[in-house]
Amino acid sequence: MDTGQRMDRMYRGQRHIYDLTRRYYLLGRDRLIARLDAEPGEAFCEVGCGTARNLIRAARRYPATHWYGVDPSAAMLATARRALDRAGVGDRVTLGRAEAATLAPERDLGLTAPLDGVIFAFTLSMVPAWQPALDHALSLLRPGGSLHVVDFGDQAGLPGWFQRLLLAWLARFEVHPRPEMADHLRARAAAGDGGFEAAAPYRGYAQLIRFEKA
Repeated sequence: MDTGQRMDRMYRGQRHIYDLTRRYYLLGRDRLIARLDAEPGEAFCEVGCGTARNLIRAARRYPATHWYGVDPSAAMLATARRALDRAGVGDRVTLGRAEAATLAPERDLGLTAPLDGVIFAFTLSMVPAWQPALDHALSLLRPGGSLHVVDFGDQAGLPGWFQRLLLAWLARFEVHPRPEMADHLRARAAAGDGGFEAAAPYRGYAQLIRFEKA
C-alpha cells in the first residue's frame, strides 16, 4: 500500500471533521501564515495541504500571490477542492497529488520556474523520511526563496504527563513529533546553504522554522 492509499484509508471519514477537531491542537498555523511575507506574483506551495484550511487563509491574506497545494491523498484533495470553491478562492489555488520527497512542480502543478516558498504545516511529523522531504523542498526553491515549517516541538516547557498523553494520542494517527527538524536545518545553514530562524511557542508545544535559501 503506497502513501496515498494509506492516507486515503486513514482520512476517508476523518476529512469531514478534520478541521473541527484539529483546531485545538495544531497550534501555530496562523502564526506561520502571518509571517510568510508572500509578495505579489510569487508562487508558494503547501506540501501536505490536507483540507486546504491553510491555503484558504493564505490566499485571503496574500491575494496577489499564486498558491499551490499538494497531498498524497485523493480523498483529502477532493475535500480541499470543495473547500476552496466554497471560500471563493478556488480560481487562485492549484492542487496536485504528490508526496513530499518526490514532488515535481512541473509535472504535478504545471510550474516551469522554481518555487518562491514552500510550506510544511504539521506534515513532516507524518512523513517517516522527513529529512529527504526537507532537503527536496529546499532544492525546489529559487535562490532567496523561503521554507516555512510549523510542527510539534519538544514540549520542553510542558509537564511530563501532558507530553506522554499527547504522544500517545498522536501515535494513534501515525503522527510522531520530530523536534530534530530544527537541528537538521540549522546544520544546513551552518554549511552555508541559507539563513535559519526558529521559535518554540506555547512552551515548546510547537516549533516554527523559517529557512531562506542562499
